[in-house]
Amino acid sequence: MKKTKLLSLLLLLVPLSLAGSLIYAQRPAARAIEPRAIAPRGPLLEAEKSLVALFEQAAPSVAYITTERLEQTDFFTIGVAQGAGSAFVWDNAGYVVTNFHVIENARKIVVRLDAGKNAIPADYVGGAPDYDLAVVKLKQIPPGLKPIPLGTSRDLKVGQSVIAIGNPFGFSRTLTTGIISALDRYLPTQNYAEIAGAIQTDAAINPGNSGGPLLDSAGRLIGVNTAIRSSSGSSAGVGFSIPVDLVNRIVPQLIARGRAASPSIGIIPYDPLVVARNGIKGVVVNGVRNGAPAAQAGLKPLNRRNGELGDIITAVNGRPVETLSTFVAELDRAGIGNVAEFAIMRNGKERREKIRIVDASNK
Repeated sequence: MKKTKLLSLLLLLVPLSLAGSLIYAQRPAARAIEPRAIAPRGPLLEAEKSLVALFEQAAPSVAYITTERLEQTDFFTIGVAQGAGSAFVWDNAGYVVTNFHVIENARKIVVRLDAGKNAIPADYVGGAPDYDLAVVKLKQIPPGLKPIPLGTSRDLKVGQSVIAIGNPFGFSRTLTTGIISALDRYLPTQNYAEIAGAIQTDAAINPGNSGGPLLDSAGRLIGVNTAIRSSSGSSAGVGFSIPVDLVNRIVPQLIARGRAASPSIGIIPYDPLVVARNGIKGVVVNGVRNGAPAAQAGLKPLNRRNGELGDIITAVNGRPVETLSTFVAELDRAGIGNVAEFAIMRNGKERREKIRIVDASNK
């Protein structure tokens, strides 16, 4: 009885299975689906046209720079490390500007123009680590070399539109846009120095943008992108650029003599770490060079015999200087060859002296 029921059940299932296969096999072929029609774009907005034209005008002046340097990998081994950054064409003679930290200690420098084509070897010309600027020179000058147009940074306004062009993460000639978020920032560089008057922008600046141009809406260079402030190391909307007025002063010096002038009044400052630990705000004069402008103005150094504190410089041209780095930045802002007014504290009393700023690098 059980065998008969099982056989009957199997006979019922087989036709159903075959019927399902037959139904699937007889399904009509799917009809072809045509791609959707493309809606007409229409003309670009005027703002878009302007941005496209600006990029097309400026991009040929922007370069991708790669380097090789020797680095110690362990106690006994030295390896070759590669680096990359951005740069821009300065003039028709083949000089190219970038950040000092991009080419520092490089034994080989290669500059690529035209979106990664024309890899051109370059020679190091000069660098200014205190300003994070450097100049290299192309060994072969390609036809149609296009220097970047220069603007000015002295009349910039917060809220102005800006664009940055560079090579973030190795992606050649990337355009980002934004505004000037703030002006007159202090930008730390090497040797505990700071650049006064740095430009803050929310245009995306990432690793690899270093040395690339920051442009205004007219396509003129107004700054050199050099740093971001971010815990992740990537853009967080806070980027900084070296102002072009400073760049236009430093770069010709690097081309002419391989180094930049160093503003000074002829003092030897006391160790800033010791000064800060003692809660002193300002620059303590530890020594004064004979015949220097500071000596002519009667500045008094620390008395090593009795430990009496010397003069403390607290402001330059009315701008407070609480640290050595801000003091150097204010000297740079005032400019070599110019006379600045210094606020000086001695025995708790303030006086003001007009002192000429000179180039400490002149021997």
